[in-house]
Amino acid sequence: MDEHGAPADELAEQFETHRARLRGAAYRMLGSAGEADDAVQEAWLRLTRTDPGGIDNLEAWLRTVVSRLCLDMLRSRASRREDPYDAHAPLVARDGDPEHETELLDQVGRAMLVVLDTLGPAERVAFVLHDVFAVPFAEIAAILDRTPVAAKKLASRARRRVHGRAGGAPALPAAELARRRRAVEAFLAAARDGDLDALLAVLAPDVIRRADPAFLPPGGAAVARGADTVAREVRLFGRGARHAALALIDGTVGAVVAPHGRLRVALAITVGDDGRVTAYEVIGDPARLARLDLAVLDPVVPDSADSDPAVPMA
Repeated sequence: MDEHGAPADELAEQFETHRARLRGAAYRMLGSAGEADDAVQEAWLRLTRTDPGGIDNLEAWLRTVVSRLCLDMLRSRASRREDPYDAHAPLVARDGDPEHETELLDQVGRAMLVVLDTLGPAERVAFVLHDVFAVPFAEIAAILDRTPVAAKKLASRARRRVHGRAGGAPALPAAELARRRRAVEAFLAAARDGDLDALLAVLAPDVIRRADPAFLPPGGAAVARGADTVAREVRLFGRGARHAALALIDGTVGAVVAPHGRLRVALAITVGDDGRVTAYEVIGDPARLARLDLAVLDPVVPDSADSDPAVPMA
């Protein structure tokens, strides 16, 4: 029995039925598996100190507690973007990721986490709860201490940024985005496989590679020219491509390199009329990364998501 007289095993069993969904929501809000687990564990501790008889809807109660914890954690991240890092670490594959973090990252997507990280705390919580987990705006409003109308506006603003429509309609027609996507996908696939022939096929003969100084290969030049030179360089240092994901960068198709879902490098890629890569730039300077307009390439939800569906958290 707990301190309120409820059977402890029964309470724990009820909590476990919600743990995975709570962790999934917290991970999307925080972008860190460890912090997400901390938030879920704290929710459990608070539940054990609460009289279950006073909780009408355990799922909603837990979701509210976890969301508020995540909101507080997001608001306290004054030093998040000042964390030091090794300039070459993002370009080298890293092993030993916790299994559950890898699973969560696969579910959410690297590009989505990177874009979510550009949102303000309230926007991020509103978007995740409504657009991903279909939580009604009335409940979100109570979590954020806003009106339902204000909560809806936060989610809408976040959605436009996530989908690359903050300034209105997409910059490029769907057919053109698809054409560029095919080229970038082929480039990343060849880089991941270290396939020299495939790289030469997707690179234009006069392709140009530029890079921020800290992200040059040892002894490399700021600018590399020619398909053979660039392909061999990519083949040598392309292991980081396993951390790459397609994304919209300043309105066109590129890629973000995000180990553990944390943005380290953006690849601004130019595709020619013949469908081959004519140029790309490796952007890793934090100040330059902060100025990029990033969005997910594939919309997660349609524009009609401004509705208020009464769908349980999934």
